[in-house]
Amino acid sequence: MAGDSTGPLAGDSTGPSAGHLTGPSTGDLASTGPLGGDPAPTGRLTGDLTSASTSRPSPESFASCYSSLAAAGATGIISIHLSGELSGTAESARAAAGRSPVPVEVIDSRSIAMGLGYPVLAAARAAASGASLETAASAARRSIAATRTFFYVDTLDHLRRSGRIGTAASLVGSALMIKPLLHIVDGRISLLEKVRTSSRAIARLEDLAVQAAGKGPVEVAVQHVGAAERAETLADHLRKRLADLVELRVVEVGAVIGIHVGPGTLGLTVTPYDVQAPPPDCPQPPH
Repeated sequence: MAGDSTGPLAGDSTGPSAGHLTGPSTGDLASTGPLGGDPAPTGRLTGDLTSASTSRPSPESFASCYSSLAAAGATGIISIHLSGELSGTAESARAAAGRSPVPVEVIDSRSIAMGLGYPVLAAARAAASGASLETAASAARRSIAATRTFFYVDTLDHLRRSGRIGTAASLVGSALMIKPLLHIVDGRISLLEKVRTSSRAIARLEDLAVQAAGKGPVEVAVQHVGAAERAETLADHLRKRLADLVELRVVEVGAVIGIHVGPGTLGLTVTPYDVQAPPPDCPQPPH
C-alpha cells in the first residue's frame, strides 16, 4: 500500500499481510516568510501561515517509493492519494506507475485527511484477508463512494489564499463574520452551511455526523488543527449519540492540510464499517 501524508494513519496496523502504508509526502513546505526553518510537512503548524505553501511530490519520488516496496517483496501496489481537484499528487503517482517494477493501481480518493485514510484502510484490510490487487482496489473505491467528510474552519482566508475555495464564498464569510461549515463534493471543498458562532458550528458538525452514520455500524474520525480540546469534546458527544459506533479516532492533521485550512479547524469523517463476508477471491475461514 502507498498513500500520502494527508491521510493521518501513522502507527496504524492492519496485519502483516496488508503491505506497507507508506509513500512520498504530499507536499513540501515552501517558506517565503519567518516560519523558523523548514518544518516537516507532517509536523505541527508553527509560525506565520500566511506565507507558507505546499507543492506536490515529483514522479521520481513516487518511482523511488514503488521500487522500494517492490524490493521489500510487494507484488502489486495500491497507491491512494488526496483529491486530484486539490492537488497534482495522484497525477505524479500515475506518471511514475508505468515505471514501477510491479503493477500499480493509482486511486484518486476525491477527498482529504481521513477521507483518504479510510479507503487506504479498506484496501489494506482486504489485502490482509488475501484479496487480489483488483479486489483490494475495489474495496478502496467502495469506501470512497460511501465516506463523507465535513469540517469547520475559523476563517475561509487560508482556503482562499491557497485557491482551494472560490473567492466569492470566502468574501461571504468575511463580510458577515460567519462560521462556515464545509464538505467535500466531487473532490472539491464546497460551502455547506453558514452559522453565526463556533459553538453552533461544532454542534452542527455533531448533527451531520449522526445523519451521515444512519442506522448501520460506522467508523468516525474527528480531526483537528491545533484544537485538541474541541476535538475531544466532539468525540465524547459522538460516542454518546452513535449507537453503532465501531471505532472513533481523534487525530491532528499535519501541516500539509493545516496550511490550507488554518488553526482551529475541526473536521470529521464518517464511513460505513464493512461487516460483509470476504470477497470471493479471499480464503474463507474454516468452519
